[in-house]
Amino acid sequence: MNSVGVKYGGFCRVLYVVCLGQLTSFSMALMSFNSSLSANLGVNAPFTLSFFSYLALTLVFGSILLYRRQKLQISWYWYVLIAFVDVQGNYLVNKAYQFSSITSVTLLDCWTVVWVIILTWLFLGTKYSLWQFFGAALCVTGLCLVLLSDSGVGGGGGSNPILGDILVIAGTCFFAASNVGEEFCVKKVGRIEVITMFGLFGMLVSVVEMALFERKNLESVSWSPEVILTFVGYGIAGSMFYSLTPLVLQASGATLFNLSLLTADMWTVVIRVFLYHQKVDWLYYVSFLLVGIGLVVYSKTDKYSNELPKLEDGDTDQLSRLLPEEAVRV
Repeated sequence: MNSVGVKYGGFCRVLYVVCLGQLTSFSMALMSFNSSLSANLGVNAPFTLSFFSYLALTLVFGSILLYRRQKLQISWYWYVLIAFVDVQGNYLVNKAYQFSSITSVTLLDCWTVVWVIILTWLFLGTKYSLWQFFGAALCVTGLCLVLLSDSGVGGGGGSNPILGDILVIAGTCFFAASNVGEEFCVKKVGRIEVITMFGLFGMLVSVVEMALFERKNLESVSWSPEVILTFVGYGIAGSMFYSLTPLVLQASGATLFNLSLLTADMWTVVIRVFLYHQKVDWLYYVSFLLVGIGLVVYSKTDKYSNELPKLEDGDTDQLSRLLPEEAVRV
């Protein structure tokens, strides 16, 4: 009976984590869909799109933080840095929809995995096996096929697909830096404080850059119910994604999280074929296969390599590698 109970409990936990991961993946696909739809409607305001996601995070989690009357455990300027980096990543990826197809953008988003490996290896001392590097190499090979398709060999969609692909790859660099910093903070002080400050400063950075770079674009927008719905939809999807990501990481680690996000690419293919009525080149299917195999190989051999080790009693050297001593108030 005990063994049956343990197996049943384990099955329920796996089912819970899988469903949670798929909600995260689905919210990511919804972000891509709304951003791409906004670009198709002639709206060029990527900072404004991101603003609504950060606003929703601030309102929801900020209320919880205020209710708890909790003091910050990490200095505010680290949250400013993480938020600034994430806003730039969102800008570049959302901007890419002006030039490339939704399928290319979401596939190339997988570059984030490669940058995370590099950053965690350089700054956090994470060690990776040869199998993990092999899996990452398969992902890069699959992503190169997307670039090959978009260069004209396979006929990728968009007005300037190569420029769009470059913007996405640049955006994933910022996302990787933001993700590594956010994950470190979440595992030290909890997700409520991190998401609240992340949303607050992300919102403030977005407002500043909206005023500097998007004021004329917003004035020229022909506002319609469809345009307004894309902003609302992106805000809801973005807040869902940022809220669920820490839960998935805490419940399952990076392994199932990466596998779950892989299905977001499949959701976008469904959107592209059935809603946009666009044809998908055969190179995309090969790319899907290689990226899928690569992520499975990488994740299968990932034994919490992307998770930050907890501080041991009296061990302050590990924390000081990323944060100065005065930045963390225990």
